[in-house]
Amino acid sequence: MSRLRTRRSRPPVALALPALLAVAFLLMPLVGILSRTRWRDVGSHLTSPEVLEALRLSLVVSLWALGLSLVLGVPLAWLLARVEFKGKALVRSLVLLPMVLPPTVGGVALLLGFGRRGLLGPWLEGAFGITLPFHTSGAVVAATFVAMPFLVISLEGALGGLKPSYEETAASLGSTPLRVFFTVTLPMVAPGLIAGAALTWARALGEFGATITFAGNLPGTTQTLPLQVYLLLQDQPEAATSVSLLLLSIAMAVLVALRGRWTGTPAARKDAGAAPVSEDAAGPAPLGPVPPGAPLSPADAAEPPAGAPADGGRWPLHATVSGFNELVLDAEPGTTIAVVGENGAGKTTLLRALLGLTPRAHAELRLGDTDVTGLPPHRRQVAWVPQDGALFPHLSALANTAYGLRARRVPRATARAEAQAWLDRLGVGHLAHRKPAQLSGGQAQRVALARALAARPRLLLLDEPLAALDQTTRAHVRHTLRTHLAGFGGVCLIVTHDPVEAVSLADRVLVLSDGRTLQDAPPAEVTRHPRSPWVARMLGRNAWPGTASADGLELAAGGRLVVAEALPEGAQALAIIAPEAVSVHRDRPGGSPRNVWPGTVREITAVGSRLRVLVGSDRAPDLVAEITPQAAAELGLVDGAAVWTSVKATEVTLVRL
Repeated sequence: MSRLRTRRSRPPVALALPALLAVAFLLMPLVGILSRTRWRDVGSHLTSPEVLEALRLSLVVSLWALGLSLVLGVPLAWLLARVEFKGKALVRSLVLLPMVLPPTVGGVALLLGFGRRGLLGPWLEGAFGITLPFHTSGAVVAATFVAMPFLVISLEGALGGLKPSYEETAASLGSTPLRVFFTVTLPMVAPGLIAGAALTWARALGEFGATITFAGNLPGTTQTLPLQVYLLLQDQPEAATSVSLLLLSIAMAVLVALRGRWTGTPAARKDAGAAPVSEDAAGPAPLGPVPPGAPLSPADAAEPPAGAPADGGRWPLHATVSGFNELVLDAEPGTTIAVVGENGAGKTTLLRALLGLTPRAHAELRLGDTDVTGLPPHRRQVAWVPQDGALFPHLSALANTAYGLRARRVPRATARAEAQAWLDRLGVGHLAHRKPAQLSGGQAQRVALARALAARPRLLLLDEPLAALDQTTRAHVRHTLRTHLAGFGGVCLIVTHDPVEAVSLADRVLVLSDGRTLQDAPPAEVTRHPRSPWVARMLGRNAWPGTASADGLELAAGGRLVVAEALPEGAQALAIIAPEAVSVHRDRPGGSPRNVWPGTVREITAVGSRLRVLVGSDRAPDLVAEITPQAAAELGLVDGAAVWTSVKATEVTLVRL
């Protein structure tokens, strides 16, 4: 067997040569230190009393600078990453300024700001007796000034890479902003925080210019290791080389440990010892709810009835939405509403308005007897399941499910027992200790649903909860969802593009167009008389808009359609034609059909046991016909075949718009 060698493209000499020179330029100083170091004397140089004292002071100053940078820099990074405000560009420039400012200039600026004759120096000394210049605290301030930007920039980059849906979902589960920050945000940006902290500490350890200018060079007080190197160069250059080698080793160790992760972008982490569980894997938990007569485990005994709120309450919904969305929504307890519409219709905006998470629309929201309009998201008791589930990757399935209960101060043992019961009910109880990265798509979505239901919401919002699942998994999760929504005491809104979900899960279908209600009716009514071409096509129907005329419908796309029912002339209407009502012929048909068009087969697709044939024509809009494979074979249908299509006038349904 011959082996194929991968050929690497050679870089142009005009680029490779300067790059090699740059590497040599950066490497030469390091080689100089290594070549001039007296290795036999390194131990004695590094253990001299002066060097040990400077090393101790450097560690104290750098660690205090790191602590101060964390206290001040972490909130500043969050502010820059999450809040829009005037002057944000200026604040970011101020953060970057110490990184480009000459250190000695920074020291002078610190003297003029915090020195005895500076802006704040006299006040600090008079009110608190604090004198920063020529004191160890001054060295800490100088090191913090030059090092904190590394932490802020690194952490801001990590926060920018974190999807807001995690924090928004945590808020919808009842978690306060501060709790969200400490339990979700910080753990998920830990790589960026660690990288920034390491860089900050290394920079503070090596600070020289600002320290000597602002804090002076006092042995045992402000004489840190870089300042000690400066003094040793005058009298003991060999010792200065040894101490420089120590600082160089520390800096290289930090860079090697970070391995280039300057921004520490958050990523889902997998445990090495566990692989994702297959959707078909056998487990002790049933797929659907526990049968009524089945014995309950101790965890099940602590659970409220499936889908029911913990306090047995029932909450009708009344919402008046303004802004991008303009609509009024009323629903009785236990109602499930499917929200459909084409892209940009305002479906997700409606959900976010009910959550209080978007400035694009405002919802005056009443749940039961409680007006929650003025409440922040974490106090509305409105649970949200985004399309990707937004399971917190650092928490197990059990901890994810218990999160909303713990946010509402439910005791840990009770919260975990109730969470385990919900996981059992949704068929994923045996995966309670798995992390999200170890779950299949269907399992993760069921855990997300369990987490939302366990939070005891009064309103449940599901944003395309099954869109990312395969057909088999989607059917399983749809069955589970339908079972638990049947006993839910609040109202549930489901955004979907799947007609099966809209028909099988919902009591009502809310059709949106440009943020307004186009139709709000039971699924059967929407199926029979869709008022939107997009909805009709979603339901598998042909939908042709037009204007009623004396003998039919003048189509907006051109052509005329003969219909059996009459509408007032000039009325705007939508003609609905079922695909199975369309006949396909190789020759012009005779007989009773009054709507006949020549066309060309553009596409043939299989839908279950039947075929859907898309026919294009210059005399009518594109038409979809549904026929059997046997009929297609007899007609010899292939892409590009010339055909005739016909529709009886009695098979056309007109919906007045």
